[in-house]
Amino acid sequence: MNTTKTITINPISRLEGHGKVTIHLNADGEAADARFHITQFRGFEKFCEGRPFEEMPVITQRICGICPVSHQLASAKACDAILGVGIPETAKKLRELIHMGQFIQSHALHFFYLASPDLLLGWDADPAGRNVAGVAGHSPALALKGIRLRKFGQDIIQALGGKKIHPVFAVPGGVASPLLKSDRDALLGRFAEAYETAYTALDIIKEWTDRNQEQVKTFANFASLYAGLVDKDGHLDLYDGKMRISGRERAVIREFDSNEYLKFIGEQVEPWSYLKFPFYKPHGYPDGCYRVGPLGRLNAADSMGTPKAETERKIFRGTYGGEWNGCTLLYHYTRLIELVYCLEKAENLLRDEQICNSEIRITADVKHKEGIGMIEAPRGTLIHHYIVDPHGAVQKVNLIVATGHNNIAMNRSIQLVAREYIHNGVVREGILNRVEGAIRCYDPCLSCSTHAAGPMALEILIHDVSGRLVKELVRN
Repeated sequence: MNTTKTITINPISRLEGHGKVTIHLNADGEAADARFHITQFRGFEKFCEGRPFEEMPVITQRICGICPVSHQLASAKACDAILGVGIPETAKKLRELIHMGQFIQSHALHFFYLASPDLLLGWDADPAGRNVAGVAGHSPALALKGIRLRKFGQDIIQALGGKKIHPVFAVPGGVASPLLKSDRDALLGRFAEAYETAYTALDIIKEWTDRNQEQVKTFANFASLYAGLVDKDGHLDLYDGKMRISGRERAVIREFDSNEYLKFIGEQVEPWSYLKFPFYKPHGYPDGCYRVGPLGRLNAADSMGTPKAETERKIFRGTYGGEWNGCTLLYHYTRLIELVYCLEKAENLLRDEQICNSEIRITADVKHKEGIGMIEAPRGTLIHHYIVDPHGAVQKVNLIVATGHNNIAMNRSIQLVAREYIHNGVVREGILNRVEGAIRCYDPCLSCSTHAAGPMALEILIHDVSGRLVKELVRN
């Protein structure tokens, strides 16, 4: 690659965790390549070795402060498999309920706090005000609605797990505590406001998408595979079900259970990122690029499975199907359809007469040496895989985090956007924000970038007191 200039965006703003982008311009000032570098390394897979397996739901939820519930639930499902038990029905419903709380708060956070500055204020707005504070100044009532909707999701989590972040709830064999009737009744009284806010957000994204169709059609639009969990009828299933891989035209290619994931998902390592690159094995790397999260799930599933969300899916499909399937900006639209789905599921669960029952846990001894938990996190499919000894001590851990599944796609997206907007070496701030915006569509959680395989690339730059670079140490 004959590059004459490298542009670095560091750090990337308005997403969770730490990462940077490098854009490599050729001699003509055109974008020859772009890379999304995940610069943080957590190592959970290694330091969990030797721990009792029943501690894993508590330990692994510390991977992330935004989606701790997702990690706790995936971990608990892996532990259930090690015990060889089916959890009580009420426990399953309560797990699904806290899961919906996680989705509600996460999707509200992304749209109102992270994505809306670009949509409401514009890609080229002054970066000093292109943030949630700027949105609050532009539309104070809307910002308040977003804050209250996120709080509603957090309050569901707190009602079940005692606190909004890192709750004490899902345990091997079930859940730790029942739902109080007083908490159920209080939560049920808040759905009217929550739906109203969700539909306000939907109206905003519909209007924005329709008004900017030409941009949507060209902005990081590429064909890929799509993936998500579905139930036996092909409906979206965020807690359970088979993983479905759909083709570029949404035709089903493969469905498989969690215990088969290693047959179909491989992971590639690149020396410039600590996040691995999962791919669909039958298509190889990187052609096996698939996308997860709201757009991936909506493209993979046959229907949403709840009436309000299914109505919105049909409206969406009425305009944005076929050649629009790969439009990355449609992540924002599909995320809000999913938000309606999660509100419907949460309301239905709270109205279930079993939801406050006290039969919530089964205890058992270790039965199987392996356990795999697969679940949909807000950002996509999450897999926890544990191998234990006869006493239940963890011997090996493999985690494929939701953000990882989209790693190939995120890199492809920034390459396409950089090539679309950078010409003759002219690079404005608003162009760089569009590159960042391509990543924000996926709502990545880089704190979940827990591992790498093979040699760990390391770069150390040593400067003197004046800031002059005196030594550079590199390990590839």
